[in-house]
Amino acid sequence: MPYFDAASAAPLHPVARQALLAALDEGWADPARLYREGRRARLLLDAAREAAAEAVGCRPDELVFTSSGTTAVHAGIAGALSGRRRVGRHLALSAVEHSSVLHSAAAHEAAGGSFTEVPVDRTGAVDPAVYAGALRADTALACLQSANHEVGTEQPVAEVAALCAEAGVPLLVDAAQSLGWGPVPGRWSLLTASAHKWGGPAGVGLLAVRKGVRFAPQGPAGERESGRAAGFENLPAIVAAAASLRAVRGEAAAEAARLRALVHRIRSVVAERVPDVEVVGDPERRLPHLVTFSCLYVDGETLLHELDRREFSVSSGSSCTSSTLIPSHVLKAMGVLSEGNVRVSLPTGTAGADVDRFLEVLPGVVAEVRKRLGAPVSAPHSPGPAASLVVDALGRRCPIPVIELAKVIGEVAVGATVTVLADDEAARLDIPAWCEMRGQEYVGEEPADLGSAYVVRRLS
Repeated sequence: MPYFDAASAAPLHPVARQALLAALDEGWADPARLYREGRRARLLLDAAREAAAEAVGCRPDELVFTSSGTTAVHAGIAGALSGRRRVGRHLALSAVEHSSVLHSAAAHEAAGGSFTEVPVDRTGAVDPAVYAGALRADTALACLQSANHEVGTEQPVAEVAALCAEAGVPLLVDAAQSLGWGPVPGRWSLLTASAHKWGGPAGVGLLAVRKGVRFAPQGPAGERESGRAAGFENLPAIVAAAASLRAVRGEAAAEAARLRALVHRIRSVVAERVPDVEVVGDPERRLPHLVTFSCLYVDGETLLHELDRREFSVSSGSSCTSSTLIPSHVLKAMGVLSEGNVRVSLPTGTAGADVDRFLEVLPGVVAEVRKRLGAPVSAPHSPGPAASLVVDALGRRCPIPVIELAKVIGEVAVGATVTVLADDEAARLDIPAWCEMRGQEYVGEEPADLGSAYVVRRLS
């Protein structure tokens, strides 16, 4: 069964498995003890730290191991904000950061701080000049991911880091998705990552803090990991994480070229074979293994279930695959279609034949889901007689409001409007995206009882 969700968790690398089994026998003792078993464990921990630091591009004494990438993000942000509290309590971050960063920002705001979300363009990238404009005299910390976890777009980290350094603001980089492919460029100040993203075991994160960065660890003080990560080190997992990071780095150049070609094929063929689809993210400046696309008139959860039935494991940022029914904050910030969203992230070793079979299966699955939902086959072209129409889609979830809009747009005259009443948060994103894809005019949103009224003018 082809597994295409490496961005969530990559399969355990063979080197990680070997290192883990070996460390279970040799690294079970307390590395803080001076007896023989403790010294042996300390040697393993030091070697793992040196290997990880080499991959990150920092000194070994600047890097600590945490219990997860999320823990590393939370500890890094909290420690940097506390260390620079005399400067101010303002935090800058991009609008497409991982939820762990957004949750830290929300907690910071609840405690009396403030934060600014820097917008992104339609590919999901920040403009360095716009990011620099968000930095203030009281900015204590800036955050920017190295590459996006949902759409694969790489951020201009080096350029932003230089501007942050010029402003005297430390930059924390979430490198969870990119570290396995190479070091993060630029003059960053803090860096976080997560081992299960590159084929290491789950439960190991990295936090690097450059010398000279003011940092005050939060929470009860601990004796381990320089006081920045509480608890007994999971030494076997740490050893496996470091060993697998070194291994995937050695394979990165060749594997990146191979997977980039497969991703390019997916981007091209999906656009050719699936009608009414939007392939999102930067087509060039992107992770080599990840591609995301959104399909009009498709229930994302149903689409993923149907692909799973055909033995393809994929993920999504669509609102329809979440119990909260809230659109992905990444897709929302980009202003792209969220319904029917599919994220394909290929693990190391993915066979071209599996990708080809996926591309053969996908068009039929999308067509089947659309038929089940009663989606229109094609856009109407003849002018209708009505001056305006109102579609009541209150209480109906994505993609039904957009499907109902598409069904009736041909019933109004060119220049007339259709008003869609909807209380689904996804409609705020998907109706404007539909207008752009179908060549119609999105007039805007108006308040309405129990929801919102989205006004669309027919142009053709």
